[in-house]
Amino acid sequence: MKKHALALPVILHATIALAAPQTMRVDYYHTGNAREEHYSLDRVVLEPLPWAGNPARPIDDTNRGKYFFEVVDAVSGTVVFSRGFSSIYGEWETTGEAKDVDRTFSESLRFPAPDKPVRIIVRKRDARNAFRDVWTLKVDPADKFVTRGAESRDAGPVIKLHESGDPATKLDLLILGDGYTARERGKFERDARRLVTVLLATSPFKERQRDINVWGLSPAAAQSGISRPSQHIYRRSPVGATYDAFDSERYVLTFENKAFRDIAANAPYDVVEILVNSATYGGGGIYGLYSTVAADSVWAPYIFVHEFGHHVAGLADEYYTSDVAYLPAADRVEPWEPNVTALADPAALKWKDLVTPGTPVPTPWPKEDFERYTREIQQTRREIRAANRPEAEMDALFRDEEKRDTALLNEGPHAGRVGAFEGANYEARGYYRPQADCIMFTRDNVPFCAICRRAIAEILDLLTR
Repeated sequence: MKKHALALPVILHATIALAAPQTMRVDYYHTGNAREEHYSLDRVVLEPLPWAGNPARPIDDTNRGKYFFEVVDAVSGTVVFSRGFSSIYGEWETTGEAKDVDRTFSESLRFPAPDKPVRIIVRKRDARNAFRDVWTLKVDPADKFVTRGAESRDAGPVIKLHESGDPATKLDLLILGDGYTARERGKFERDARRLVTVLLATSPFKERQRDINVWGLSPAAAQSGISRPSQHIYRRSPVGATYDAFDSERYVLTFENKAFRDIAANAPYDVVEILVNSATYGGGGIYGLYSTVAADSVWAPYIFVHEFGHHVAGLADEYYTSDVAYLPAADRVEPWEPNVTALADPAALKWKDLVTPGTPVPTPWPKEDFERYTREIQQTRREIRAANRPEAEMDALFRDEEKRDTALLNEGPHAGRVGAFEGANYEARGYYRPQADCIMFTRDNVPFCAICRRAIAEILDLLTR
């Protein structure tokens, strides 16, 4: 066994504080459509590892996520733990399909196991983005039906990819492989290390490396690769990742929540990156759930960092010219995401403290030129897809787009400045992003903007400080 491939007991005794409580997980079903939704309990599980979260910050005050849950002491009414999160259901209900059919999604809440009865309160944002109670559940840790001592699914040895110390005081990132056979375990480790290097070279992760642990797990797949229904490719991969989520060709998600959770339970984690064994451009990211990336895509470094921004910090997409599955919002409500706004008022701007002095709000940028060229790119993309032409043609198109966008967006009087640039959150009008260019806006070789960096740092503080 290699030195970096550790057996589970070693990790338990070497890095996790013995005083930490176990990890409790509530698995539940989330059912509904665009008009109504329902919640029902599936099971309560005690995971095999102690809680790896930050004991100094059990209460989440960051105001992130479409949903929020609290763990409340049943006797005193004291909130002992809380976290914001988003979900697949929360995205799906904004698609056209949700208007016509009901669907059910498996979801989970994880928290430090209590030693006495608690109430779980789940809240959801309403039409004005204010949280409202939607589900309450009583959990008694002494209940005989709490699943205890169950073996988690075999995922092979835990690989140390970047270790900085006790998981309780670190952001624990789990890189979870999907679609790698037993013979490809070495490939998984090489892929994971390559992308971890990219992440840790990107600010603010670069400056906070000592606050981060990265672990790896690669459950053996029977076949190489994952499902891609649009190409009639189907795989029963361990984690269940698939392209074509919400009928969006490049969107990669897993809808097999319990399989994902049972495998991930083999390692300490706060956040999870699912690394899929594929060369086709694709990925995804949901706040507090997971992010995904196709390991062998030439765009994997960008996709990894971009989608991880969604997952770890709840960053919104700042682009608005690509096709998406979501229907446009009925109202211009101020988004909860920290990097987009519907208020182009200098006095009300949520990042007004970082606006570059002398910068007008709204901030001029070459919007018409950008949109004209992007329409041409989108048409060419559709033609390449329709003709099922080689992936290399799409990559070459993206390279051309990157060169033009970089020149257009990173020159001029307001390039690199913080202001309010119209066009964000999938909308050309009415939503604004903080800077002309950012990892959340284009595939250009640019950093996270100042507002995104601050938003990520706030989550790093929540989990480590």
